[in-house]
Formats: sequence, C-alpha cells, structure tokens
Amino acid sequence: MGNSKNVYASVKSYSQRGKLFIRDDYQTLAESRNLDELITRLRNTKYEPVMADIPKPYTAHGIESVIRGHLASLHYGITKTVGNSPILDAYYMRFIVTNLKAILKGKVLGKAQEDIESYINLRAEELVKQRDVVIKALVAKDLEEAVASLSSTKFGDDVSRAAAAYSDVGNIQVFDTYFDKIVYQNLSRALRQSRDRHVIKIVSPDLDSYNLLSVIRGKFWGLDESTMEDLLVPPTQSAPRDLLSKMMAAGDVRDALNEVSNSKYRHLIPQTENEMDAVAEFERALEREIYTTSIKSFTRMFSFATIIGITKLTAYEIRNLAAISFAVEQGIDHKTVMSKLILPTEA
Repeated sequence: MGNSKNVYASVKSYSQRGKLFIRDDYQTLAESRNLDELITRLRNTKYEPVMADIPKPYTAHGIESVIRGHLASLHYGITKTVGNSPILDAYYMRFIVTNLKAILKGKVLGKAQEDIESYINLRAEELVKQRDVVIKALVAKDLEEAVASLSSTKFGDDVSRAAAAYSDVGNIQVFDTYFDKIVYQNLSRALRQSRDRHVIKIVSPDLDSYNLLSVIRGKFWGLDESTMEDLLVPPTQSAPRDLLSKMMAAGDVRDALNEVSNSKYRHLIPQTENEMDAVAEFERALEREIYTTSIKSFTRMFSFATIIGITKLTAYEIRNLAAISFAVEQGIDHKTVMSKLILPTEA
C-alpha cells in the first residue's frame, strides 16, 4: 500500500467498519412509531452529533438531507487523509450528481424551488467549492434554463444529452442514467490508472452494474442501440464489450438478461417473466453483489481497497436510514422496510 497516509486511512476505515449498523440496529429504528421516536432512537447512536441539525417539524426528507451531509463530510475527510485519489474523487462526485438529478427532475415536474431544496444538501459542494454550480441550476426558472446554466461546466455535455433523451422517451429516469454516467465515466478513467488487483476487484462491480443496467433499462424503455451505446462507459473484463453488444442486439428485456447467463453475473438473473419486475430484481441483485464485494474488501489490512470499501458501506448505511425514515413517516410496516434494506445477510 506504500505510504503512511494510506495506512492511517486504512486503520480509520477498520474503525469505521466496526461502527457500522447491524441488522438489530436497523430493526430497532424501523420499529419506531413515528419520526419523533426515530430521532430519539438515533440520538442513542453514533449519529447523535448531527441530530440537532434536523429541522422541525421532522420529515423523512429533512432527516435524509442532514445525514447525507454528514456522509459527505465523512467521505471528504477520508479523501483528504489519503491525498490525491481519482477513484475516491469519482465516488465523491456522486453527492453532487445526486443533487443535480433532483434539481433537473424537479424542473421537469414543475416543482417550486423551495420544494426541490428540501431534497438536496449542499454540504458536499461547499467542501469542494462547487456550490455555485448547483445553485445556478436550482434557481433556473425551468429545465431549459437549468440545462443552459450547466452547459459551461464539466457536466454540460451529459446534461444536454439527458435532456434530449428525455424529450425522446419521456421517461424521467433517463436523467438518473445520464447523470450516473458522469460518475462511472470518471470511475472508469480512474480505475484504468490502477494496477492494484484488489482495487480493480472492488470497483469493477460498480462499472459492470452501471453498464448492465443501462442496457436492460434501455431495452425496457425502447431505446435504440446507438442511444444505449452512448450511455455505456468503457467495460471491464467481467462484463466485456462482447456481452454488452449481444444484450443490446437482443429482442427484449428477457432475451438481454439471458445473455448474462454467459457471464460471472449469471447467478443474479431474475426468474420473473414480468419485465418491470425483472429490471427491479436485477438491479437489487447487483446492489447486493456490490455490497458483498465491499464487505470482502476488509479481508486484507492496509489495503487501499478497504478505504474504498468503507466509503461504499457508509453510503449504503445512509440509504438504509433514508428508507427507514420514509417508511416510519408513511407508516409502512417494519417487516416490509427491513426486507428492502441492503444488509450483510438476508434474514
């Protein structure tokens, strides 16, 4: 691993790993009768320091926003400890991209600026001095103006492509895919600079998942091959170009999934005939694969892979907490929400 900064960051990662929530912790939180009770229970955890920042009256959005800000600070701290790491920078970009997604989708839906603001947390942008970029898009009067405001930024090309694809297919999820592409394009570029096989092993499933799902969703939305091609990032050995080409050429979602049976992800192919369910099940199976790989990164002490692993595992923890907050707010049964969380082992 080489330098002392990385050794220190790896030790810190192990310490963070020991503090990750386990199934019982989530269970206790999911059983909260209302958001006040959820906050009280969160005060008894490591999240106690940020609980005071959650605005009243409590909402699931408010809780998610504050804990996402906390996660941004945590990831930024790890990145700073390590020093120059294109891979960690690419993962960090997810925070900014998530906000831009929320803003542009909000513009499409004609939401008021105040409404969109409740979905975003600008802590990540503040830490890397990118706040102005996001604010410009937020205050734009409509989608067209928001797209124009981003045209001179590094997001410009992908944003205008996303807007064009949206006008073609009319599905708002197109924005998710194009914005995700920005993250994975950077991740792919960063990974190509790495010779560390442990790092390649933990990052590759993210790239594979993005490419495989882009094709499967493209099939579901009825995108043509050139548009699907445009969405892809440079493939890895575990989901190679040849596989993706066969999937794109397949007749429908089911046929495309059948092509996956010739890859290392064959055990993840959903059995359901319903296309919409198949896409959702495949996405969840890939998520679990990424999660499991992240946990396995802790088998070698002082490996840079453990630093990547903790940034991914803490992000899953925040997602789980956001899902629980939403479920408690909506009065959804704790068993239902527990079945949706990404946890170390299935119950």
